Amino acid sequence: MADVARVAGVSPMTVSRAFKRDASVSDATRSAILEAADALGYVFDSTASNLRSQRTDFVAVTIPSINNANFADTVRGLSEGLKERGLQILLGYTDYDVREEERLVEQLLRRRPEAIVVTGGHHTPRTRRLLENSGIPVVETWDLPVAPVGHVVGFSNAAAVHAMVDHFVSLAITRIAFIGGDADRDTRGTDRRAGFISAMRAHGLDAGRLIAAGTPPISMKEGADAMGRLLDTMPDTQAVICVSDLSAFGALTECQRRGVSVPGQIAVAGFGNYEIAGICVPSLTTINPFPDEIGKRTASLILDVLDGKQTGSAAIAIKPVLIRRQSSP
Repeated sequence: MADVARVAGVSPMTVSRAFKRDASVSDATRSAILEAADALGYVFDSTASNLRSQRTDFVAVTIPSINNANFADTVRGLSEGLKERGLQILLGYTDYDVREEERLVEQLLRRRPEAIVVTGGHHTPRTRRLLENSGIPVVETWDLPVAPVGHVVGFSNAAAVHAMVDHFVSLAITRIAFIGGDADRDTRGTDRRAGFISAMRAHGLDAGRLIAAGTPPISMKEGADAMGRLLDTMPDTQAVICVSDLSAFGALTECQRRGVSVPGQIAVAGFGNYEIAGICVPSLTTINPFPDEIGKRTASLILDVLDGKQTGSAAIAIKPVLIRRQSSP
């Protein structure tokens, strides 16, 4: 820092203030300091500053999958919403395992984040205690838990699939199957399966056309395998709702492999509005849960809490939208 100060012709304290974007440093002075730092290859060490201010300037985030486009969109929206405040994201990957989430939450809290964002509202009892006693803003996303830990930004996965069933029934399609959501690891998938069962029973229809697809995250191959079993065992099925667009694409591919017309012989629907859903042939009917919006609204909520604008617990409901495409009537 002393070297940067000497080259820029300022004091080391001014250098420190410039890197912390203190308003007392003019734009011209900050520019000169940054140019000097760049020339010297200097990187500001914020550790000592954070110890004094009791701030770490990062938000901890846990997601169940790092190769899921929906969760990637949520993290991007969250990151974009926080970066103007100088807050960074420290990401933890749970692999749909609540025990792994527990381990990660404990490790992340040891680093004293400004806030913590977790995916879903189902946790181990110890994870819940850790979050409740953390003393920082806690936001549960991608769900609307009955008893939230703190703040919530999400939607009801069960209600979203219930609406998909209602849509098919309104078209006089009554023999409907569901692929996925059979494993406890993916609680959101389990909720979607429960929404399917609830909706079918509400319409007085058979809710037993349930095809297991394996351990989450459900791949395209597993979706294709599940669709093959559905066609072999219940060939009179009129429509199938898949736990995700990836499994739905696999199901669609299996239909094409067997010469089964979609939607002529069977309609196929997914969940997530992935890019592949809009460009495959036929394009997939799906549900858009607005993952990017979940990230942005979460970032805005965190900033409001840190600024004292949001004092009580907030529950922000995102409303998923059913998108009708070529794979259904």
